[in-house]
Amino acid sequence: MNRPWLQHYDNGVPESIDFQDISLNQIFEDAVNNSPNVDAIYYFGTRITYSELEKYVKQFSKALIRLGLKKGDRVALMLPNIPQYVIFHFAILRVGGILVPTNPLYVERELAYQINNSGAEIIITLDIYYPKVAAIKESTSLRCIIINKISEFLPFHLKVFYPIKAKKSGYYTKVPRLPGVHFFNDLLTEPFPFDLPDLEVKPGDIAILLYTGGTTGLSKGAVLTHQNLIANVMQTCAWYCFVEEKKEAILSALPFFHSYGLTTCLHMAVYIKSKMILIPNPRDLKAVLNAIQKEKATLFPGVPTLYIAINNFPKIEKYDLSSIKGCISGGAALPLEVARKFEDISKGKLIEGYGLSETSPVTHANALKGLRKEGAIGMPVPNTDARIVDPETKEVLAVGELGELAVKGPQVMQGYWKMESETEQVLKDGWLFTGDMAKMDEDGFFYILDRKKDMIIAGGFNIYPREIEEVLFEHPDIEEAAVVGIPDEYRGETVMAFIVCKKGKSITVDEILAFCKSNLASFKRPKSVEFRESLPKSNIGKVLRRVLKEEMLNSGGD
Repeated sequence: MNRPWLQHYDNGVPESIDFQDISLNQIFEDAVNNSPNVDAIYYFGTRITYSELEKYVKQFSKALIRLGLKKGDRVALMLPNIPQYVIFHFAILRVGGILVPTNPLYVERELAYQINNSGAEIIITLDIYYPKVAAIKESTSLRCIIINKISEFLPFHLKVFYPIKAKKSGYYTKVPRLPGVHFFNDLLTEPFPFDLPDLEVKPGDIAILLYTGGTTGLSKGAVLTHQNLIANVMQTCAWYCFVEEKKEAILSALPFFHSYGLTTCLHMAVYIKSKMILIPNPRDLKAVLNAIQKEKATLFPGVPTLYIAINNFPKIEKYDLSSIKGCISGGAALPLEVARKFEDISKGKLIEGYGLSETSPVTHANALKGLRKEGAIGMPVPNTDARIVDPETKEVLAVGELGELAVKGPQVMQGYWKMESETEQVLKDGWLFTGDMAKMDEDGFFYILDRKKDMIIAGGFNIYPREIEEVLFEHPDIEEAAVVGIPDEYRGETVMAFIVCKKGKSITVDEILAFCKSNLASFKRPKSVEFRESLPKSNIGKVLRRVLKEEMLNSGGD
């Protein structure tokens, strides 16, 4: 296969990698054995070394066994980027469990679907999310809830004031002590007088079910093995050809429940035996900037909205961001002017990359030192093939032609959990057909020209109109609904809904927004609503979202 991109790799980036046949458990054990006194975690002043982290992981591995977890069982992990996430992540894997990272922003309907589809019987979450979990427990496979608190690893002075701040902000939640509800601190101090079983976890075993949106409105669990995830970590490290073991500090503002944060922050930090700087709330820009400055962050994976916010932060010049060496932006298109301004501020390199939950996620990136092309997602990373095919016939197209992007490599998922037909539609002979419309130039650089049909990307989140429309259709006074993404300077795109009311009925915008608030995560909710007498349709009656979007753009609507 012709691979024109190889000639444009940075010096030091290999054309091919000899992948290690190991599990995520083994990279953690390697970090503990070879870097016991290196900081694994920094969290608002609290430092946890790899040897200390190992003690926590052992304790909670035993706790999970005591709670009945067996090899192959699924465990939902619904936490922000706090130390407990890392602890439970490796504890679950150590006893052969399968992680189900869950977005804390999910509403009850979304959470219940993911729990039931995965078959998770244990969920690990925060006290503030307990009411949501309790509300769906009886209608799902859940039998056990493990409760954590944001404050548990905070330094003493912050721990003292956190409950006061939580009550003032309306976040304080008192969780009742009920059967099936367990608490982090109780499990931390409980004696478990038995040794961990000598359990073999193979590289080919499933490690994670990573849920991603679907064009049918149903979320799908991408089945990722230890092998898939290790391969992508090694590919990412190879691209960051200047990384040094035990010396890097990764600004971990990307949520670990997202594939991008999981690989480029958590797994990569452990693989190179370095420190992850945990940021539970990336919208707290002052905390982000203070952490970069204080802990001398060297790697900063992010999304365009985060870099834009930093570029526009008041008196940004007062912060020293010069420790940053490299940043890969994903989740949405990165405007070149944003990259240039951030590079001027930090003096580090900021490039655009591309990936999918189905690919662990990284498949493409621009060169950190060499050729960088405006609008390009870059080149395939080592051991990754990519080509442009006809969306219908799957025949390979010529250079410069528009078609569907297909990728192949060791990071590609095994399939969708319990969805054979959906798997067959996207996986053929090792090739993953992404659904993204793209082209490749003569140098082997790829350009995404149209995201998956109708998909909206807002602030790095993939949003599928069909899911929002199905919620809107549940409203008794709505006849028709269509959702599109419209340009937004900060989020990239934002959600707009077009509504046709039933005859004789009327609804206000506020009523629509309140209805969505009860049924959709915040990032999926429409930010604007327009009422219409009818919606544009094709000759077979299909609503033409494209026409609605064009009408809004031509009218200058926002």
